[in-house]
Amino acid sequence: MPILDDLVAMSNQLGAAALDAAILGEGNTSAKVDDQTFYVKGSGCSLATMVGGDFVHLKTATILGLMSEAAVDEARLKTVYEAAKVDPQQTRRPSVETLFHAVLLQYPGVNVVAHTHPTAVNALTVTPGWDKHLAGRLFPDEAVVLGRDSVFVPYVDPGVVLAKAIKDGVDAYRAKHGEVPKVIYMQNHGFIALAGTTSEAVNITAMGIKAARIRLGALTAGGINPLPAATIDHLLARPDEKYRQKQLAK
Repeated sequence: MPILDDLVAMSNQLGAAALDAAILGEGNTSAKVDDQTFYVKGSGCSLATMVGGDFVHLKTATILGLMSEAAVDEARLKTVYEAAKVDPQQTRRPSVETLFHAVLLQYPGVNVVAHTHPTAVNALTVTPGWDKHLAGRLFPDEAVVLGRDSVFVPYVDPGVVLAKAIKDGVDAYRAKHGEVPKVIYMQNHGFIALAGTTSEAVNITAMGIKAARIRLGALTAGGINPLPAATIDHLLARPDEKYRQKQLAK
């Protein structure tokens, strides 16, 4: 299936009411086309009803150039986003969060990025101690699908500042763990899945929502008891779990 068709199908899944991950124009998705270009959701579109024409095809290098600029206002952002369009006749404006999609799609193995605002996840990101509530892994499947831990980004306005904060968080995670994370939690904002395929992005998001619900329940019952790091290392090293990871990522 062409990547744009895949991206549309994934976005519709993420926007479905039953998942409770995004409503109205919330969230945005993207997929790498090749080393030079990518698709990203148009601003204001609903994930649930996205069609191919609602995505904007952009030149990656043009977008990434914003990362080296000291100060970028709204007018500059709009100018660069327009200049980055592969088809200048495309009338859709790229999502305001396009830059962090371009950044994340540069990491090894990341071909798809899915950003949503799940109710269960944000019930935790808005709390005091939010990162502690979301840290670590509580059960085996959470570790298998979401990886050994997550990246946590304090609240900043969407745009260049957020993209730089996300990059700093991912780079620090890679330096510590020697791998690219699968999950980013943003304070008072939402959830990002980093994936190799659209199916994996949906699985990561669904598991992130389930894990958030379990954490909310655990907090009301007395507290969270995460798995020890040694247990997570053992789980992720098991051949059967590695096999399951590969199957779930297809």
